[in-house]
Amino acid sequence: MRWIPFIIFLTVLQWYAFQALKTLTQSKIWWALYGLIVTLTFGSFLWQLFAYDRSVGWTPAITYTVGWFIAFMSGQLMLIPILFFEDLCRMAMGVYHFFSAEEKFHLPERRKFITQAALALSAVPFASLLYGMYQGRYNFRVLRYTLEYDSLPESFDGFQITQISDLHCGSFDNFEKVAYGMDLINEQKSDLILFTGDMVNNKSSEALPWVKKLSELDAPYGKFSVLGNHDYGDYNQWESEAAKQKNMEEMYQIHKDMGFDLLLNESRYIEKNGEKLALVGVENWGAGRFKKAGDLEKSIARIQSEDFKILLSHDPSHWEAEVLPHSYPFQLTLSGHTHGFQFGIEIPGWVKWSPIQWQYKQWAGIYQEKEQKLNVNRGFGYLAYPGRVGIWPEITVITLKKRNLLI
Repeated sequence: MRWIPFIIFLTVLQWYAFQALKTLTQSKIWWALYGLIVTLTFGSFLWQLFAYDRSVGWTPAITYTVGWFIAFMSGQLMLIPILFFEDLCRMAMGVYHFFSAEEKFHLPERRKFITQAALALSAVPFASLLYGMYQGRYNFRVLRYTLEYDSLPESFDGFQITQISDLHCGSFDNFEKVAYGMDLINEQKSDLILFTGDMVNNKSSEALPWVKKLSELDAPYGKFSVLGNHDYGDYNQWESEAAKQKNMEEMYQIHKDMGFDLLLNESRYIEKNGEKLALVGVENWGAGRFKKAGDLEKSIARIQSEDFKILLSHDPSHWEAEVLPHSYPFQLTLSGHTHGFQFGIEIPGWVKWSPIQWQYKQWAGIYQEKEQKLNVNRGFGYLAYPGRVGIWPEITVITLKKRNLLI
């Protein structure tokens, strides 16, 4: 019953879009072609919606169906308001002329012209989302930041970190392109590689085809990781609690086989020339409905307040909720989770916008509160919509610098 309003909305939307098509052409061939596209688009989407099996999860077939549906709908949602507004204007003019003695003003072909203009505008989001599916999802970008600190130990001046996040291995369907992105990680030749969660969509087995490739990632000071909300198997339907626990144990083993030291509310020291920095990793801590397995107090039990600390915490909402108010200063927090919504507009130094900012205050890039900084990685993979538009898959390279206090 809960889907009935949605289906009614789709039906009304298609009827209105069909009226626009009739304005442009009286060819029944085009009408039939449009009807076929609508039937296939919405039929396949509704089928996937109602037949979705949580024990299988997000397969490439589902993501492509969702992606085409989103692209098709985006064009229509751009088209319909323009035509609806034009209808309101015509209705208002009709009422005015009905009660007025003035001669009616008629602009020939106005409806057809406005429909053509609306179609041209609607083609922009439609084409953009198709491009995002075809090319954008593997349009890997290396983003570089240099972060300065007074408290950074001298030996770590120039220390380079590569952060990756949100692989969502279950979504990948092109080995060569994904492998290219993973090779880019190694090409940065960073001192340290850090992964901030969401290895998979639903099940640990999704990561198995990528164990060998990710095990090839190399950094002289090691590879470390934390879990994201998708890594616990909470979005899958398990036959038993024991099966879910087995999946979790397999996830732990996969991180180990990939060569990542998985931090489960714990810490490690990275040492260089007799100096050290503390690497802290919490399990997922998310606001609202998201899992709160993270225990910040437990994770810092073996480190000191004065240590220079790098915190791995998958969900950026954790930063303002628990990290900033903490008595220990965390000089650098690394997060992911938001994907930057996989859609937005970014022009460096001018504009950075995505619908995800309505949900997350910190959603992409660097944020700072006095000496404490946060980087939100836009994610390496994708989920649900199989593409990216404007918010590209990201490999973050951060260089730590000792601030020069000399005047």
